[in-house]
Amino acid sequence: MYEKLRGVVLRTVKYNDKYSVVRVYTDCYGLLSFLLPQNGGKVSRVRRALFQPLSLVEIESNILPNRDIYRLSETRCMTPLMDLYSNPIKNSIALFITDLLSQVIIEREQNAPLFSFLSSTIQLLDELDDGYANFHICFLYHLGIFIGIEPDVSTYRPNYYFDMLNGVFTGTRPIHPHFVEGEEAKALMLLSRMTFANMHHFRFNRQQRKRLLKLTVDYYALHHSSLGELKSLEVLSELFE
Repeated sequence: MYEKLRGVVLRTVKYNDKYSVVRVYTDCYGLLSFLLPQNGGKVSRVRRALFQPLSLVEIESNILPNRDIYRLSETRCMTPLMDLYSNPIKNSIALFITDLLSQVIIEREQNAPLFSFLSSTIQLLDELDDGYANFHICFLYHLGIFIGIEPDVSTYRPNYYFDMLNGVFTGTRPIHPHFVEGEEAKALMLLSRMTFANMHHFRFNRQQRKRLLKLTVDYYALHHSSLGELKSLEVLSELFE
């Protein structure tokens, strides 16, 4: 039986000479993989154009148990993204988010709140005219809530260390090397107060933002063994003054 699904496109990889495989995070099944024809026909070209990183799509497919890859029956754009791919800064943010999501979302498991978060924040990034220099940092913090690695900021006290391995603030210096202290610990606590509505009020210079981004990605790496090198990280780190 064919089903209608909504999805967020993550990554497309070559499968063979005739097909690529596109990985899509769907509302009903979580992460699924679909065959995407690579011939030169008009229908194939239009379909490929719909599957850019972070595209929001509606698809129809016969989702059968015990299969790893599915065939697409119908494909439509769910929400047009007018600025995400033409704006070089937004496009760099989108590529970083895609890079990260492709590594930390690895299981086929429905998570409706996570899908809602992804689809709404992608649309928000596309719609913003300015004030999005902290978008990627805000996204990282709030994504952690949905995938179960949110730090326990209730443990924060002035001059405490942030134990990155255990996700808590502590008055005792951790015996392992994965911790930060001083202003950096305070800055990580303040991220819990950042929302997409107020993120433009957080004033960081390039070096501060670059350091916060690195610390946040390091925190993800400690809690997600699947997270490897993010090739988009260095480009993104140099974007904002």
